[in-house]
Amino acid sequence: MEQKNLTAWDRVTAARMPGRPTSQYFIDAIFDDFIELHGDRHYGDDASVIGGIALLDGQPVTVIGEEKGQNPADRARRNFGSPHPEGYRKALRLMKQAEKFRRPVICLADTQGAYCGVGAEERGQGEAIARNLKEMMKLTVPVISVVISEGGSGGALAIAVANKVAILQNAIYAILSPEGFAAILWKDASRAKEAAEVMKITADELYELGVVDQIIPEGEEPAETAQAVKRYILRELEAMKAMSPQELSHQRYQRFRAF
Repeated sequence: MEQKNLTAWDRVTAARMPGRPTSQYFIDAIFDDFIELHGDRHYGDDASVIGGIALLDGQPVTVIGEEKGQNPADRARRNFGSPHPEGYRKALRLMKQAEKFRRPVICLADTQGAYCGVGAEERGQGEAIARNLKEMMKLTVPVISVVISEGGSGGALAIAVANKVAILQNAIYAILSPEGFAAILWKDASRAKEAAEVMKITADELYELGVVDQIIPEGEEPAETAQAVKRYILRELEAMKAMSPQELSHQRYQRFRAF
């Protein structure tokens, strides 16, 4: 089936495909000398969010990605890519560190949503996400986010308040899963396919709505896609070089206020 003929549910299926490259793959393929940093300095280290410093064609950057895992054991260790509050607090810690040292921030969003377990709620899941949204608006360094598979609700938005937001061709970005949407609206989660068609969650629909700034085409091989993502990041960073710290923060704020 040609890409242009894929339905919204086809895109959902593609975004959830087990063998689809995760954040770790893109970090390894795009950046050099990545050094992972751990912990939120409050509670612990959340493996579903990976982040650290790296070089992008020789330029120091901070990289943050939501990671679903590479195999069954790794997926379990990473909570299947659903971050706890300490994951978001780790991400924010690294963003503030990047601001201090004037490094651009590159984020890779890939989660079905923030973890909604009792422990996560007790440790302030909602507060952690809200604080990220607030603090990311004020960052005075360039911020670029790319939705690489599933961008689920506030779980993805907590690392996607950026100057520029891109999405891969077969990724989705939504307020919640089609199953959750169908269960709430029609009291029937089995109508997920129908929900996907009306939710406006595909790359083309999101671009048309102005939610994302760019659709990045996916190649036949993951390496081709990674290079397309790299070219996009380099191009946008170059374009933002002329912007002052205040202009970067203002542009990002106005981008989201326009919604």
